Amino acid sequence: MRYITGPITTLGERAISTVAFIGQLGLLISATFGASPRMVVRKRGRRLAWRNFAFQLHRVGVKSIGVVMLVTFAIGVILSLQIVPILEQYGAGDQIASIIGIAFFRELGPLVGAIVLTGFAGASIAAEIGTMAVNEELKALRSHAISPVRFLVVPRVLASMIMTTCLAVLSSIMGVLGGMLTTRAVIDMPYRAYLDLTFDMVETTDIVTGLVKAAVFGVLIGALACQHGLAVRGGASGVGSATTRTVVISIVALTVVDLGFTAVFYMLGW
Repeated sequence: MRYITGPITTLGERAISTVAFIGQLGLLISATFGASPRMVVRKRGRRLAWRNFAFQLHRVGVKSIGVVMLVTFAIGVILSLQIVPILEQYGAGDQIASIIGIAFFRELGPLVGAIVLTGFAGASIAAEIGTMAVNEELKALRSHAISPVRFLVVPRVLASMIMTTCLAVLSSIMGVLGGMLTTRAVIDMPYRAYLDLTFDMVETTDIVTGLVKAAVFGVLIGALACQHGLAVRGGASGVGSATTRTVVISIVALTVVDLGFTAVFYMLGW
């Protein structure tokens, strides 16, 4: 019986812990957005620390620009090199512009940018807050009646949401640029013709759905990183484990959420 009940018990425990984790994440996101409007309009003492917020925007987004540009440009080149020969066999090589444009603005721009941001900024946020938890700085904040959610989580989640959205636009542009340059080199397609086809095929719906995904991805990255950081226990090893879990779980969550968005938009005809 032990061989039967053991795996079932383990599976049940993991299921309960997963549901509890999702519930805690939902509560953290709710508390974050519940505190955000009051922090923007309140007077001194409980307002959003704009200097700290600007620093988070710079750390989360500005420092990630170079990496995101390089990765998405390379993906645009790779897709063009793989797809153009196949399209050329059917006399539709010029359609690479529409394929690259729609793929990046709807899917690859937001998703790739968010994944890069997870490894670049999400791990850093988790390690920073985790170190504060180990050094009992969080207890010091609470002893001074300062909420860690208001002081630490809100600026990081908002910065992640804003900068992930901005990086999604940049990622899409760099992907299209990579595809355009590669197509010019492979089949000598004029730049103007490539851009005209891209603008003709990419609709407002494609751009809006990509930006909505990017905003949600940013909230997920910031909230997951903060939640893992706040839950750190056990010293330096706990910080390392929290950082690793942040990256792994964030990538899985981003992929699953993107799948859900794509399925919903498909059913809605967007």
